[in-house]
Amino acid sequence: MKPDNNKRAQSKSGHTKKNKKVSSETTLVKRHAEGLHKDNLHDGRYDFVKLTQALPELKDYVISNPKGEATIIFSDPASVKLLNRALLKAYYGINFWDIPESYLCPPIPGRADYVHRLNEWLQYDLMREQSEKARLKVKALDIGTGANCIYPIVGATRHHWNWIGSDIDPVSVSCAKEIVNNNDKLARKIEIRHQQNNNHIFAGVIAPDDFFVATTCNPPFHKSMEDAQKGTERKNNNLSKNQKSRGQSGATKLNGKLNFGGQNAELWCPGGEEAFVLNMAQESKDFASQVIWFSTLLSKKDNIRPLRKRLEKLGVSEIVIQEMAQGQKKSRFLAWTFMSAEERQDRVKALL
Repeated sequence: MKPDNNKRAQSKSGHTKKNKKVSSETTLVKRHAEGLHKDNLHDGRYDFVKLTQALPELKDYVISNPKGEATIIFSDPASVKLLNRALLKAYYGINFWDIPESYLCPPIPGRADYVHRLNEWLQYDLMREQSEKARLKVKALDIGTGANCIYPIVGATRHHWNWIGSDIDPVSVSCAKEIVNNNDKLARKIEIRHQQNNNHIFAGVIAPDDFFVATTCNPPFHKSMEDAQKGTERKNNNLSKNQKSRGQSGATKLNGKLNFGGQNAELWCPGGEEAFVLNMAQESKDFASQVIWFSTLLSKKDNIRPLRKRLEKLGVSEIVIQEMAQGQKKSRFLAWTFMSAEERQDRVKALL
């Protein structure tokens, strides 16, 4: 191995808290994080001067909070959509981005952090024995890319990854394709595929000759449409209370839709997040030789243990739990591989 002064061998912003054997076959790595990743372009308050310069139509939606700081009404779907469009144009060079009404419009800073921290882990795990000049050619698969295509956009523009984005919803597939095809920098990097079988996650998307360095996923959270609707109401009520407590005025659209939108496949599935990620883990074994690192976000901390136990039972080589933090909000992604460290290094040599 290269000496420890190799920058890749020192994972600074996502440092390892614990590395231990949890079974005869599986090593568990826990990684801590404080604040947004150093590569994240969105630390601190939004720069509305820069954003409105990039997208002048956003000006009509910008208001002032009691401190005189520029903001928007985050419970208004139109405001959030324009904010995302401005962020993508100002920071990622995306000239066309649009999603249908009521589709998921995710907060970009948190989504970007997942990609940045996964990239950091890949560089640390796969490249620490390589020279500083070597560059890993990453091809990633995004499960449930949605109409918004956020993970592939961030990964392609910030880390030069190539992507396959998949989705079960034909409207999402069509919209993601439109975004990709209308941005030259994305058209060369991203392909969108339609998953046509509700019972599969990887099968039907991963072709026999595909090989991926990593996968990403933001799994559906809720167990039913009713559960999703209750979550919508709670979020909208909390947003309204927060705005009132800060003295913000302005019309809020509490019309039963999430401020960040969401269609059925994006918000819920039978059994919710736990069932989805357990199915993902089970199916991943069939593609153990075609993916180095599988990964998924976990919104519920309680879902770490059942997923970890399932992966241990499947005999994975390594599990990584990466914490993420944005203000008071804590989240995490869990990654796993069936390949030994030696196998991973052998695979990487062909990707340099």
